[in-house]
Amino acid sequence: MNFTISNTITDELPYILKMNQEALPAVSSVSIEDMEHFLYIVDYFRTLKVENKIAGFLIALSPGKDYSSLNYKWFEKTYNSFMYVDRIVIDTNYHRNGLGTSFYNDLETFSIKKSSRITCEVNIRPKNEGSMVFHENYGFEQVGTQTTEEGKKEVSLMSYELTNIF
Repeated sequence: MNFTISNTITDELPYILKMNQEALPAVSSVSIEDMEHFLYIVDYFRTLKVENKIAGFLIALSPGKDYSSLNYKWFEKTYNSFMYVDRIVIDTNYHRNGLGTSFYNDLETFSIKKSSRITCEVNIRPKNEGSMVFHENYGFEQVGTQTTEEGKKEVSLMSYELTNIF
């Protein structure tokens, strides 16, 4: 499958927001203002396109950013250096085509000179089995758990050591 990965631009944010909201509860709900804030503060906000149509996006950021996510803050307290995947969404029409892996490979290349690990969280409750299998197969390992949203959600906090690729 032919695709491109490029930096996200402002004009793409409404469609990306729509994709995000359609992916709930695998990712958290955000507003267009949140997406604009991400575009301004994060290190990595890229869009994957198939035949010039947005098929996915990935947002990742390093420590020290103006971001109050409890999971991001957990990683800030635990590690000095990391690239935190806040969210990755692949359109369901393109699932199981290797696009998630391609996105993570691109993020690795981007991150290797900036950090020694990529981190993320995956829902344990409500369970996101597909994401858990994907991340474990990629090489992520659980380094903690955390309950959020007043006990409604529990996540597996995961880390992938970039040194594993060499």
